[in-house]
Amino acid sequence: MYLHGTSKINAKGHLEIGGCDSVELKQTYGTPLYVVDEALVRQRCREYMNAFRASGLAFQVAYASKAFCVMAMCRLAEEEGLSLDVVSEGELFTALQAGFPAQRIHFHGNNKTPDELEMAISAGIGCFVADNFTELHMLQALAAEKGVTVNVLLRVTPGVEAHTHEYISTGQTDSKFGFDIGNGSAMDAVELANRSLNLQLLGVHSHIGSQIFEVEGFQMAVERVAAFAMQVKEKLGVTFKVVNLGGGFGIRYTEGDTPLKVSDYVGAITDAVKREFAGYAQLPEIWVEPGRSIVGDAGTTLYTVGTSKDIPGIRKYVAVDGGMTDNPRPALYGSKYEAMLANRGNDANEETVSIAGKCCESGDMLIWDVDLPKVNSGDLLAVACTGAYNYAMASNYNRIRRPAVVFVQDGRSDLVVKRESLQDLVACDVIPERIAKQPSLK
Repeated sequence: MYLHGTSKINAKGHLEIGGCDSVELKQTYGTPLYVVDEALVRQRCREYMNAFRASGLAFQVAYASKAFCVMAMCRLAEEEGLSLDVVSEGELFTALQAGFPAQRIHFHGNNKTPDELEMAISAGIGCFVADNFTELHMLQALAAEKGVTVNVLLRVTPGVEAHTHEYISTGQTDSKFGFDIGNGSAMDAVELANRSLNLQLLGVHSHIGSQIFEVEGFQMAVERVAAFAMQVKEKLGVTFKVVNLGGGFGIRYTEGDTPLKVSDYVGAITDAVKREFAGYAQLPEIWVEPGRSIVGDAGTTLYTVGTSKDIPGIRKYVAVDGGMTDNPRPALYGSKYEAMLANRGNDANEETVSIAGKCCESGDMLIWDVDLPKVNSGDLLAVACTGAYNYAMASNYNRIRRPAVVFVQDGRSDLVVKRESLQDLVACDVIPERIAKQPSLK
């Protein structure tokens, strides 16, 4: 397994993350356990901030909280000078509860409810990324009712298809997101927003997909957005102050992944902006929204090995105490991961096994065909790069409790999310009185 960030094999032969022995983390917090390398998260934040400072452009780096949204992460992003994007009332509430400055929060989503919009307006967030005409009309009505003006970016689809999984590709014409530039709806949206008295149109937002390893798609998106901006300027006299180019910057999950340096992505984007917006009297402020590339490779999930099943001539299954409830990405996307025995880091690989989860579901497989030392019940399995979209997508399928989350740094571990209790599982359950009164069938 590739060792990311501060991860290393210590003198005991154990995987160590942030100066914390993984075996000791298991003893303290139990498994499954999400472990987040705080130093690596902060390093990634600073790489983005420094790369944009070097460009000389005005900018905002907004952490895409959908990747991993807990109060501690919101506070960390705020400390590092990032803005924050949210896509639901739950993420917005989490950010506000963490004390994140509302004026640095951007609200995304293709189906924001009136209650969500009202909550965000009342909180005084910095910007709405409007996705459709219905939302524009609702925003105008709610803002007028409250006697305020709200900042708006229009999400546009530039017609760029990123080289990524079809479920996480969003910039193409056939997408549930945004106003299409090609069919004229984006221009209509600009006109509507521009004449709405309580909407302040800042500019446009574009996002072409996720887990992208090249810069050409981003450069093409800048070209398309810049050409649209010039059309808007010529037709309506409206100049975009902000161009948000989204996120989607890839990370290394397995040996075949080839992400670029943060500075390479940012350099390609900012150079394209300087080139394509050269006709502007003042270059627009550039916003981006990294999520996975900030937290993805900083996360490791620890599991305890349980049972195994050897099918001669076919494969050996090794089951762990988690699975698709804490990492649904293999089932959703066919995502691939690397793993190691965290309690036996120096042992040579002896067998090829497939890692199964404990759900009553044949599709609950975490990793197919991984090389490991001879696996024994009770071993500690570490799966790398689980910082993004793992805790965020975790569920209680089979009434399995969601794991705890710890931040580790300089030999210290801090609990940032408690492990769910059995009582938590039934905390929202209600038995109607009419059912409770029914006699039992004998």
